[in-house]
Amino acid sequence: MTDLAAEETLVRDISDVEDFARGCFLGPAGDQVGVELEFLVFDREDPGRQVPVARTADALPPLPGGSRVTFEPGGQLELSGPAGPLPEAIAGLTADVDATRAALREAGLVLAGVGLDPIRPARRQLRLPRYEAMAAFLGMPYGALMMCSTTSIQVNLDLGERPAVRWERAHLLGPVLMAAFANSPLSEGRPCGWMSGRQAVWENLDRTRTAPVPASADPAAAWAAYLLDARLMLVREEGERLRVIRDGSTFRDWLTAPTRPLTLVDLAYHATTIFPPVRPRGWLEIRYLDAQHPANWPVCVAVTHALVTDDRVADAAMDAVEPYAAMWPQAARRGLADPGLRRAAETCFRAALAAMPRLGVSAALTREVAAFADRHVTPGRPPAVDLLELVKGPARRLPAWLTEEGQV
Repeated sequence: MTDLAAEETLVRDISDVEDFARGCFLGPAGDQVGVELEFLVFDREDPGRQVPVARTADALPPLPGGSRVTFEPGGQLELSGPAGPLPEAIAGLTADVDATRAALREAGLVLAGVGLDPIRPARRQLRLPRYEAMAAFLGMPYGALMMCSTTSIQVNLDLGERPAVRWERAHLLGPVLMAAFANSPLSEGRPCGWMSGRQAVWENLDRTRTAPVPASADPAAAWAAYLLDARLMLVREEGERLRVIRDGSTFRDWLTAPTRPLTLVDLAYHATTIFPPVRPRGWLEIRYLDAQHPANWPVCVAVTHALVTDDRVADAAMDAVEPYAAMWPQAARRGLADPGLRRAAETCFRAALAAMPRLGVSAALTREVAAFADRHVTPGRPPAVDLLELVKGPARRLPAWLTEEGQV
């Protein structure tokens, strides 16, 4: 019934877009978290070879934590865990990652937690109409890299009782957390010049749909304006057909001079083609974090959740990160080599650690957060630095790292 209503509900003017945008900020007032983990999959015997989606899918076991399994266009594996309180969400997804790794190991495959494929060129496997249209719109080389070679951790958070506050925190934290968890410095076996090469790819795509939503006292109004001014990527036509829009027109243009009546389905579909670092969907999607080693992704999730949702530590963290809130490209390029970003990251990790007991985080995970801070944050060495060191030595070090059990 909801889909039918959306099909029939016309979008007549800007006020209808504003109503839709406000609806994106209506959601649970709790503190649940949902996590979406993307991984690259490598063949243990030949890491330079692309692994067919069917081979990965056939090797997957039943997942005890109930995660949903999907694949990205290049064959990246995505596990989306059910939303829940932080401890339960992490425990369930951890069980699923462990089961997946064990099953793939038996099939001669390995999961790699790294934000950009470090050795293989971008090759697309999935040929769905949406992906065909996206590839045509986004172009080469960055469209292909984004679709086929990048992986991330997406942290989905409840909006809480003050959605605007969590929205602001998620944005302010972006450059500092991106720098702390930067994990994609290589492409085709060589340094790409960025600590987060994955973010560099996003920086080179259509910025009307990938730049951060501008700061505003009214986030819903800012989101409405962003939706209106983003270029149309594609429009749905009869059946499953999609038409790529190549003339640079925006949704605002389409609304002003529509070629056919626009419905809520058209607007909602347009919103799915918009990829800012933080996106509202009845919850907050935090989309700016590189994929991590399977042992480290819970650290990433716990720290992000704590800093956005725990009011008792948020003020100290926000004071530390606010001077760097506009430094998205610099954070992606330099990581924690920037002294200010490193100091802000240290403050954030101390604040997150203080919040862990209140969030029900286990003592073991709290120790892992502290260990990550000691290894990566305090010395200014995000995980990307470890990858860079692999290409300074013998040529086989990187492929060996990708295929050794316990390394990825």
